[in-house]
Amino acid sequence: MDELERFIEGLKKRNPYEEEFHQAVEEVATSVMPWYLDHEKYRRAQILERLTEPDRIVTFRVSWQTDSGEIRANRAWRVQFSHCLGPYKGGLRFHPSVTQSVLKFLGFEQIFKNSLTGLPMGGAKGGSNFNPKGKSDNEVMRFCHSMMTELHRHIGEDVDVPAGDIGVGSREIGYLFGQYMRLENRWTGVLTGKGCAFGGSAVRKEATGYGSVYFLEDVLKQHGEEIEGKAIVISGSGNVARYAAEKAVAKGAKVLTLSDSDGFIEVRDGLTVEQLEFIHELKEQWRGRISAVADEFGGVVYHDGAKPWGVSCDVAMPCATQNELDVSDAESLIGNGVIAVCEGANMPVTADAAHLLRDRGILHAPGKASNAGGVAVSGLEQSQNATRISWSREEVDRRLREIMKSIHARCVAFGEGKGGKVNYVDGANISGFEKVAEAMLAYGVV
Repeated sequence: MDELERFIEGLKKRNPYEEEFHQAVEEVATSVMPWYLDHEKYRRAQILERLTEPDRIVTFRVSWQTDSGEIRANRAWRVQFSHCLGPYKGGLRFHPSVTQSVLKFLGFEQIFKNSLTGLPMGGAKGGSNFNPKGKSDNEVMRFCHSMMTELHRHIGEDVDVPAGDIGVGSREIGYLFGQYMRLENRWTGVLTGKGCAFGGSAVRKEATGYGSVYFLEDVLKQHGEEIEGKAIVISGSGNVARYAAEKAVAKGAKVLTLSDSDGFIEVRDGLTVEQLEFIHELKEQWRGRISAVADEFGGVVYHDGAKPWGVSCDVAMPCATQNELDVSDAESLIGNGVIAVCEGANMPVTADAAHLLRDRGILHAPGKASNAGGVAVSGLEQSQNATRISWSREEVDRRLREIMKSIHARCVAFGEGKGGKVNYVDGANISGFEKVAEAMLAYGVV
């Protein structure tokens, strides 16, 4: 048994039944292990083994009342994984699929994502198995207030700064922040993703999608291609997907699809600005389904119960959720001539699909690099809150573009392979790991 197999076997024994967490760690360890074994100082300090054990996991009950007076109880977690680079930082997710394993995988990924940004942020993640879909505003408010009544004990602007994620948008952040202020009797930048009226940053909701397209643009340029004219297939229709589509269209690409859990729309001539504006309104105000776009516009075809990966394209951008793109999807994309897969979601490509993409020479940008724009602007929001100033939209967007360019350069430096083709998965993992490892060495055995 080699070192990688021995390490993964031990991880699974210590963390049984946590498949998402196993997958996330194995992806990083596979990239890092050869490099790690060549650095005796890291091996001697057991950096990889220590880094896969969270600093702490807080688990608690959230009790709340429906509009009809019924009592409900959900489970919530905050996984504080590593704060060696700065205060814990990572989103809150509200979705029935949330488990400790999912949050550990997300928190582990967040360590390296935050490291890549160059900003002083550690890695964490949290959330609940509460489902906001179909709930009234008052029910969501009562849940958020109840959750913050416990969560406030474990967070703070210099301790842990949560943000939004799936199921946690500006509405939920507002309710959470309001309860934090009531309990703590102070205003401080303890949450990011706030509304611009009360300390939020310009470009925050667009940041992950915009940043993914900026990263894709650099990937294509590195390999002699341009984004203009490229046919792009995008999954999802949340903030990440919509704003990735918006920025891609602005740069002259042709966006062919968006999706939700029911199916996907296909626009053979590419999404227009008018259609995107309708989709923003549909999702943000009406909370409607993506099928409504086909009812509103001609030339839009809705595919019920299907995924968009069978549509012929140059670039695929999975922006919905983890493990949404499997081996059969990857085979369809490769068969249709895809040249790059750029992740907007966290770990949206299964391990087997990722191996297939690598073996076929497809450029594969992992989420810890390509979707780091969201947490980057969260870090910029923290800076603005700390200094009590607000930067313009142009200034934040400029800084976001610089950060994504810097992340790309780090991936190239650590991942450039034969023939000049970059292994972005290895580059992101090794680059992010090295910075964290150096900090852990400096602190000694803690």
